[in-house]
Amino acid sequence: MLFSLNSGMPVYTSLPDDHDRSRTLCFTGHREKNIEPYEGNPLYRTITVSAVKLMLYRYIDLAAEKGYSCFISGLATGTDLWAAEYVIMKKKSGKKLSLIGALPYLRHSERFSAKYKELLREVESNSDHLIVTNSQPNIIYGKGSANTSSSLYKDRNYFMVDNSSAVIAFFNSGQSISGTYQTLSYAERSGKSICSFGLEDIYRIMSQTGPDIRKIGRKIAEISDFPGPAPNF
Repeated sequence: MLFSLNSGMPVYTSLPDDHDRSRTLCFTGHREKNIEPYEGNPLYRTITVSAVKLMLYRYIDLAAEKGYSCFISGLATGTDLWAAEYVIMKKKSGKKLSLIGALPYLRHSERFSAKYKELLREVESNSDHLIVTNSQPNIIYGKGSANTSSSLYKDRNYFMVDNSSAVIAFFNSGQSISGTYQTLSYAERSGKSICSFGLEDIYRIMSQTGPDIRKIGRKIAEISDFPGPAPNF
């Protein structure tokens, strides 16, 4: 039996037998450090990050309303963990949703900040199922030795897409050298439904509302469409 090195929760090497790919959606997106503040002003960093989260949450709500009930998070810092945290909050409020956490390898959180390690522990402890796509106990990301692999994140990303029918992505156009771009490209080739937004969408809203989180939230709440067909029932 495997256990998370961060939370101590059980980690499996396969999905539950009753996993329904047609009702499953996965997340991909940039880390917090990749979020440039509105107008390049450092004073707007916090509100810009908050706006990204609000748009992510809005699309999760719309996906759930459309019939998606299972969500897969890659448990990376930023988008993945924000999305997972929100799904957990929805679950605790009574929504019939499930959360699967997909670890690329057992030691993947070793370089997380204390803040994100704590968030990861919370997410892992409240997930319905944790899975690792490379279960070798000493494997780490890299090249050049028996205990390294350069495909760990790609394997995790492809696993999430293969076991979902839709993707929510926070992707900034022009950032083509990233795991998010890799995941989105694979999802497109695989014919998955894709809901993607980027900083250009956030900036457009902020240009209309100004840096006022209440107005930003009301504007984001007006988004009413989740792209693609509803899951099969």
